[in-house]
Amino acid sequence: MSHSTRRASLPDQAPDRDLVDRVRAVLQEDGVVAFPTETVYGLAARGDRAPALERLRELKGRPSQMPLTWHVGSSRALQRFPRVSPMALRLVARYWPGPLTLVLPGVPAGLESTAQNGWTGVRLPAHRGTAGILAALEFPIVMTSANLHGAPPATDAEALARAFDGRIDWVLDGGPSRLSESSSVLRLGPGHFELLRPGLFTLEQLRPVAGLRIALVCTGNTCRSPMAEGLARKLLAERLSVRMDEIGPFGFEVVSMGVQASVGQPASRHAVTVMEELGIDLSGHESRAAAAEDVAGFDRVYCMTRGHRAALIGLLPPGKDKRIELLDPQGRDVPDPIGGTREDYLRTAEAIRSYLESRLEEWA
Repeated sequence: MSHSTRRASLPDQAPDRDLVDRVRAVLQEDGVVAFPTETVYGLAARGDRAPALERLRELKGRPSQMPLTWHVGSSRALQRFPRVSPMALRLVARYWPGPLTLVLPGVPAGLESTAQNGWTGVRLPAHRGTAGILAALEFPIVMTSANLHGAPPATDAEALARAFDGRIDWVLDGGPSRLSESSSVLRLGPGHFELLRPGLFTLEQLRPVAGLRIALVCTGNTCRSPMAEGLARKLLAERLSVRMDEIGPFGFEVVSMGVQASVGQPASRHAVTVMEELGIDLSGHESRAAAAEDVAGFDRVYCMTRGHRAALIGLLPPGKDKRIELLDPQGRDVPDPIGGTREDYLRTAEAIRSYLESRLEEWA
């Protein structure tokens, strides 16, 4: 390009329709536009056009194998993924729009050239002008920080315009970046809960938002609820592609308790045997009583029977019982195998497993 880069003001508010149309026209012709975000400025191009992507990478001096991040104007854009886990949706509900980039499994149509090994990075910026333009466009936009590869990202339009004058089409001036720090980049999917780039959020902040604290409740905490705890851990581990002792780093905690439990009792003999056959070790289980202060701290509390639920609700102040449910979504009680045969325990375990499987889709 031989002409100077054009500039336009883009305040942190809904964008003017005429500006949206002009930006659309530039990007449709494989142009590169610098957008403000709340973190740093970004260089943007169409994510579904090879010439635009090649130009963007050349401008950055960026290795071709490095992925680019899809920037969206609304969280509804996530519907273009084959599946988005409830963990990712919980993070989105808390932190979007904002400085969190999620790298998720799956490749939305049109972004095949920007993904890496089947994973796609996506972010909803908090700058309302930028998000408004992105939401209005009919094609996907990818961005990379506005700097040469390895140099500090630009946090104001003046420095950006000087660095790229004549090499990009437009600079949209949103003033100095409010945060002036790159977004946190979290890879989240089977076998992965890892920060690829540190930012404003830490793993310690993100884990409890993504995961859940789950309690499973029966009477004495020696039969049904310990089996449910073990099975829940196993199902979560399978969904997350980790070992049962590795669900904690994904933000999950699973415990069991009883509304009439004596503290420190072992799991019943048949419960231990039946779970052992499924690869679940209950030999070290010690029963715990359901206390009001404990129950109130869980994200999900699943009771084996309606009687257990009523007992827990009686422990809590009014209005604090919304998270207490029956394990069976259809509202049936889980049969009590206490005093029964191994086959009775096996039938109860099978019922518990089927109810947990129906819950798993809302967990992870």
